[in-house]
Amino acid sequence: MDPDTDPLLRKSFDLLRTKWGTVPYKQHERIRTVDLLRLPDKELVELWEQSHQAAAHGAAFANRGWYQALYRDIFRGRKVMDVGCGMGLDTIHYAEHGAEITFVDIEPSNVEVVRRICDARNLRRNHFLYMEDLSSLRVLPADYDFIYCCGSMINAPMEVSRLESQALLEHLPVGGRWVELGYPRARWEREGSLPFHQWGDRTDGGAPWMEWHDLEKLDWMMAPAAFDVILNLEFHYSEFVWFDLLRKS
Repeated sequence: MDPDTDPLLRKSFDLLRTKWGTVPYKQHERIRTVDLLRLPDKELVELWEQSHQAAAHGAAFANRGWYQALYRDIFRGRKVMDVGCGMGLDTIHYAEHGAEITFVDIEPSNVEVVRRICDARNLRRNHFLYMEDLSSLRVLPADYDFIYCCGSMINAPMEVSRLESQALLEHLPVGGRWVELGYPRARWEREGSLPFHQWGDRTDGGAPWMEWHDLEKLDWMMAPAAFDVILNLEFHYSEFVWFDLLRKS
């Protein structure tokens, strides 16, 4: 089956678009990016700044701020593909510290919000891609240093995530790193081991699918590519798991 025409993948992307035009902002709130696009640039940038501060500083540092502090220097001067950029709460910050970011999302209003914020902040080394389907990725180069998936690969069944990851890995050479934020099995079990099509209501308020990830699932998702583990860390009371994997073949 050609992944560009796979009916499961196309149906999944269309379903995910019904949810993920509503993105996390601040610490626990959500907002529609089509509504953000109605704001003047000044108000849009101010809202992003408020959201970034709320999501990564103070009490939120243990949730999100620690990995922004860690990766802003690691990403400096590197090419990073942000898969599922949302409103760019992490990756606009990385761009401000010298990373070259390609913002990718299946929702066009998300991409446009990030483009406007980057333009308003004079961040000129970045790129923007609406991923209508996997064929959209073909315009991207094959030499990314990092693929960054901050909560974006756990929103679909593993069969769909495998198809997507295989297309993404065409742009990550040996020596590149796959960085992923997900939910661990411990959280799923603690919250009742719900079917994945129901767990999205518990974790992300109406998400049509949510699935825990571990190294075994990632190995299957990305095979035959193989990776060494740099980081496999459950954090914030096992609400989240962080993977940093170095491609070796």
